[in-house]
Amino acid sequence: MVISSSCSSSPSRSLCRICVHTTPLMLFLLFSPSRTSPSISNTKGDLLLLLDSSASVSHYEFSRVKEFMWDLLHPFTFGPGDVQTSIIHISTTPTMEFPFDQYLSGATLRKAIRGTRQLMGDTNTGKALSFAKEKLFSGEAGARPDVPKVLLWVTDGFSSDDISEPMQLLKDMGVTVFIVSTGRGNFLQLSAAASQPSDTHLHFVDVDDLPIITKELRDGILDALQASRLHATDVTSSSFRLLWPKLLSQDTGYYSLEYGPGAEPASRRTLQVSGAHTSLVLSDLAPQTTYEVVLIPESNVHYFPPQSTRVTTLAGKVGTSLPGDKDMVPASCLKEISPVQVLISESGPRSFHVSWAPVLDSVASYQVLYGPLPGNSVKVLEVDGRHNSTVVEQLAPNTTYLVTVTAVYRSGKERSLSAKACTQEGEQGECLECPWNVPAVSPASR
Repeated sequence: MVISSSCSSSPSRSLCRICVHTTPLMLFLLFSPSRTSPSISNTKGDLLLLLDSSASVSHYEFSRVKEFMWDLLHPFTFGPGDVQTSIIHISTTPTMEFPFDQYLSGATLRKAIRGTRQLMGDTNTGKALSFAKEKLFSGEAGARPDVPKVLLWVTDGFSSDDISEPMQLLKDMGVTVFIVSTGRGNFLQLSAAASQPSDTHLHFVDVDDLPIITKELRDGILDALQASRLHATDVTSSSFRLLWPKLLSQDTGYYSLEYGPGAEPASRRTLQVSGAHTSLVLSDLAPQTTYEVVLIPESNVHYFPPQSTRVTTLAGKVGTSLPGDKDMVPASCLKEISPVQVLISESGPRSFHVSWAPVLDSVASYQVLYGPLPGNSVKVLEVDGRHNSTVVEQLAPNTTYLVTVTAVYRSGKERSLSAKACTQEGEQGECLECPWNVPAVSPASR
């Protein structure tokens, strides 16, 4: 190995670069797929490689990135029931190298990646992202509608056009975004573009050091492909455990869970589960029956598409229990949770509308407490546990109010969440003291 160093004297940048001159034997040792990487099966998803093929990338860097991509992918099993991969070139005009369903074996995919040629041109990453949304992930290029989607963008850190809007549209579709920057780049821009948390989805590394991040990045992609879907485990004759990725939190929303025998749509049940949960045990089910389950994330921050699965219970007697159920949340005994969102709307000089979610069967009633700020005058409205909204009337104009919604459970426990609201000034005026829907008090319990 021959190592040399050189420094740039350009007034626009002062960079020192260590150049490593490799031999064919060294490249074989670095990138041979026979290195200790166990094969990965039982994984299903569509993985899109966004390859910077513009003139800002040298031919040497382009070849190293291709080797890195294959080294990253070779342990996966490819096929219509496993992982499918496609490549889009970033250039003046985005170009698809091959669709998802063209290469369905490791050998043919490896040959295709090695045969990929650099296009040169401008670095129009935004156009490539829009192309990915409209053509590839829409299904026109072999993408499957019911599998996890992952985008890996390898870049030198620069883009000639805006990436923020098209990248957000892809993430809104449920695409998990990983970014590898081999240049300086804009940390804030790339951090916002990558999926969160950025410390596991964004990597800065020199092109000669790409093998250093291969395993960590592959593990992250594997987690995204395996853990980003609703699935069932511990299936018995009368119950099964549902698991799903952490999409929400106690403060950002809740889940609506619909389930029932596939042959009996009229008997479907709906549960509302706190955003803090990522698992649930459904019990008291019929043996040897196929259940259809749909999980709908109700987020007040981002859109998450519904997830679904089908589970068939085993033959046997009703009442078979699950091992370890004491650590899970049974559907028949959901933990008492606070309302996860309180919304203020239709505000006028003398009234406003209050709504909240979720609504649970175990809630006997709701109490809506409200009073002006500052002050210690508080009034209470009682609302039936089956309802999730009410109108607060006889208020003072141009006044800020603290509104607290308390869920009173049949067990006697109570959980609360508060928000600020303000009435308008006269018929046309507007209260400027506070925005609507600003949480004022953390969820409380007693």
